[in-house]
Amino acid sequence: MRTLCALLLLASAALAGDLFRENFSRYPAGWLSTPVGMLNAAIQEYHYLPHRGVPLGPWANPINHQDAWVVSDEDGKPYLEQHLMSDWPEWFTALMITGDEEWSNYTAEVRMRPLSFRYPAGLAFRYHTNRHFYQFALAGGKRAVLRLRLPLETEFRRMAWRELASAEFAYDTTRYYHLKVVNDGPRIRAYIDGNLILEASDNEIPKGKAGVSATFPARFQDFAVTAADSEIASIKSRIAAREAEQIRLRAANPKPVVWKKLNTPGFGAGRNIRLGDLDGDGRLDILIGQNIPRVRGDAFSHLSCLTAMNLDGKILWQLGKPDPRNGLLTNDMPFQIQDLDGDGAAEVILIRDFKLQILDGKTGKVKNSAFMPPMAADLKERPYELNSGDSIALLNLSGSKTASEILVKDRYRYFWVYDRNLKLLWKGEGQTGHFPYAYDMDGDGKEEFVMGYTLWSHDGRKLWSRDQELRDHADGIAIGNFSGDPNAQPMAYACGSDEGFILFDHEGRIVKQHRIGHAQSPAIAKFRADIPGLQLLTINYWRNPGILTLIDAQGNILKQAEPIHSGSPLLPVNWRGDGIEFSLLSGNTKEGGMIDGEFRRVVMFPDDGHPDLASMVADLTGDARDEIILWDQQRIWIYTQDTPFKGNKIYAPRRNPDYNESNYRTTVSLPEWKEHR
Repeated sequence: MRTLCALLLLASAALAGDLFRENFSRYPAGWLSTPVGMLNAAIQEYHYLPHRGVPLGPWANPINHQDAWVVSDEDGKPYLEQHLMSDWPEWFTALMITGDEEWSNYTAEVRMRPLSFRYPAGLAFRYHTNRHFYQFALAGGKRAVLRLRLPLETEFRRMAWRELASAEFAYDTTRYYHLKVVNDGPRIRAYIDGNLILEASDNEIPKGKAGVSATFPARFQDFAVTAADSEIASIKSRIAAREAEQIRLRAANPKPVVWKKLNTPGFGAGRNIRLGDLDGDGRLDILIGQNIPRVRGDAFSHLSCLTAMNLDGKILWQLGKPDPRNGLLTNDMPFQIQDLDGDGAAEVILIRDFKLQILDGKTGKVKNSAFMPPMAADLKERPYELNSGDSIALLNLSGSKTASEILVKDRYRYFWVYDRNLKLLWKGEGQTGHFPYAYDMDGDGKEEFVMGYTLWSHDGRKLWSRDQELRDHADGIAIGNFSGDPNAQPMAYACGSDEGFILFDHEGRIVKQHRIGHAQSPAIAKFRADIPGLQLLTINYWRNPGILTLIDAQGNILKQAEPIHSGSPLLPVNWRGDGIEFSLLSGNTKEGGMIDGEFRRVVMFPDDGHPDLASMVADLTGDARDEIILWDQQRIWIYTQDTPFKGNKIYAPRRNPDYNESNYRTTVSLPEWKEHR
């Protein structure tokens, strides 16, 4: 039988040219994600890692946090094995994908040995995203199925499929089966061991990448994708046209050039940086936090070291003992920079050693402190008597000139509101999510804020709440009038983790909900000139990472794609100053860069050895355009534009204040212009 399968592969290769061919001998034996697979899988939510252990190129593991793939050999022949039993088998499937989105009219084939009957395993083809592809699989020990994975779910945490065809086919786990799919326009023909088993016609996804998928263990050998020579020429022509367009777009944009290089030996960190004028010289400074995880993963981390430095690299002060082991994190940390009393001098507000503290921004000396409130007796995890704090937000609940009320939250149940003297004003409870968003709903100068799926008044009243109805927390949320119509009512926009995207009206009624997967890290900005108002851009992570969804102000999906296979903060970038913003994926020279509203990589970073672990966006030179801060645990590089702005007016969007930095906040960029001289 093995000889027959090999002959079939050779025969198909003789009839067409190779787009791709793989026997998996390029990889070392063992996990393809060692050693990163042993770390917290959340590290790639807002940090960039080129791979999780073994470079995969030309393949990609779209479910990047799932360490599903191992390589070894059977009778001296290499194989790729999906070795995990999925913890959510009804919701997602492991994938290994290769190729290009322009692949079309191709034949994909592989030798597969199923190792379990429990869930389908087989070929993935015409791949658009890890939630939108075709699959030809063996299932249940007795069926062959041809189906389409649909991008939107109709049920909570349950994959949606459209079955195109199926047939009885008894198989066992002791041998390999040769699976082959022939794509001819919308027509799909599926073969097993050379015999036509299934046939269907569907054109929802006319072209796309190819690979293998399995929810429970299965082995794969001798993967190949072939097409007619004329089709290969057409594919290459389309790819060349796409690349030419990107070169043209990049040439029309300013190029990133290094503005500053700073070293952070021993005290550097991952995405745990705050910006603010600490020394009072009118320029932004940098505050870097290191942390020690406690109890478990990311729920009770301790702020172990704070280092304040200016943009010339001078250390202003340091609190705690630095250690490079304590740089990475997978959560927020409770520290911010803000001028609480409006006297022109910044304070640092933080939680450390179970105390809410206010430090002098210039020196780091403690000005005031108060012990955190007790942990509630009904919490499942209660390692301490006092709360250790998850994050801090500064709000203007009193109508004063500055945001001086301090909101402190745990993860994810309770929060407390203090005044600038650390007097407890009131406390709240609910499905808090990650980080609040403040907005003055009634124009009285006192902010209301949305926390989780609840809108709170300045004095602690619930104005509306949907906490009890939605089953996963709000990863990112914002409220405002982003429609472009100044007379429109404000609406709330939530990326609700596994609840997907949710749009609420100003009274808390759900207007729209799209189950797009684990939605998080949203940004709201003017990404498209042809769409009224602002647009929301979100990225998926858990169990379907890297999928971007662009949504208009009315909650309609405009576009989806998967340009990366990880998370990203998705920060809006005012790079040109012309009123349209880009979004930053990462600083990586190949998989990163800035994308436009059509998801094209329109600005790329030079291959100059810069760090690309973490990123931040801010106007540091004062011309209203953004600089890009890239860093790892050893150094910080800052990029600016290679050309000055030309024009009388420059776009200067109003963003979330620096004193409310968070790895989870919804970054909102409101249109604003100013004179340029």
